Amino acid sequence: MKRKADYYEVVEDNILRCTLCPHKCVIPPGKEGICWGKENENGILYSSNYGKTTSLAVDPIEKKPLFHFRPGTKIISVSPNGCNMKCPYCQNYTISARKTQTQFIEPENLVNLALQYETPSIAFTYSEPIIWFEYIMDVARFAKQENIDLIMVTNGLICEEPLMELLRVISAMNVDLKSMNEDYYKKVLSGDLKTTQRTISIASKEIHIEVTNLLILGDNDSDVEELSKWLSSIDKTIPLHISRYFPYLGYDRPPTPISTLKEAYDTAKQYLHYVYIGNAPIAGAENTYCPECSNLLIERSGYSTTIVGIKEGRCNKCSRRVDIVL
Repeated sequence: MKRKADYYEVVEDNILRCTLCPHKCVIPPGKEGICWGKENENGILYSSNYGKTTSLAVDPIEKKPLFHFRPGTKIISVSPNGCNMKCPYCQNYTISARKTQTQFIEPENLVNLALQYETPSIAFTYSEPIIWFEYIMDVARFAKQENIDLIMVTNGLICEEPLMELLRVISAMNVDLKSMNEDYYKKVLSGDLKTTQRTISIASKEIHIEVTNLLILGDNDSDVEELSKWLSSIDKTIPLHISRYFPYLGYDRPPTPISTLKEAYDTAKQYLHYVYIGNAPIAGAENTYCPECSNLLIERSGYSTTIVGIKEGRCNKCSRRVDIVL
């Protein structure tokens, strides 16, 4: 099934420009954009990936990672084929950087699956959900009727107008802020730092947001203080997930040392209330503590989550209202 794309303009003679993301791909008839999700068919831009999913799973919401949104709940996860960035170390390259087999799921059927599995949320994740814009907007109509939250795990590379439209139907986001170096974003990742920063800044005022930074030795390990300081200038309560990198796709960086992760954690905690370490066995680095009195609020071990220090939305020791959507 194809659906007409929502964001594009005519350049000339049936040549179209997609205006969904900053790449603004110019697409001649019969061709597709960089993300594989938009195709020019006789002078009309179509969402050619509409509803075509590579993956369907029931996950803990903490796997997204979202630690401050409905902790301890399950979530239906789905993904399109493709991406609008080209990270050379992508852990999901088999669905983001290679064309692969997909299965079509009607928007209403996806919501019905969430009801069937009793998951209060649906996550658009694994590859890049921005390229599924039209599908997400259509799923949202059915999700709203059933009070099901929609979540995006995203690189944030989207133009402002479609972003604002998405924020009216999305309840939470985890945005991957990969570096604070503009040249690295453009030359290595085929992205745009300022666009991702704008997405974080705007979204933080509209919905629940968390940020992930995959820490890679020699690429972005010197960015932690700048990133944390910038994030705190928006809101100190935005959770930051610092994730350990492991070599993939022949990318020649070594696994992130545990000592580097611990140093990054300590640095980020100087600026932000909530910092977490992922993909590494560091005791206590996935727990949530009250920023006022250091009381343990949520204890995590793997994907096991236990709320231990929250009562009626407040810390049960100092009564500070928690920065968590329960």
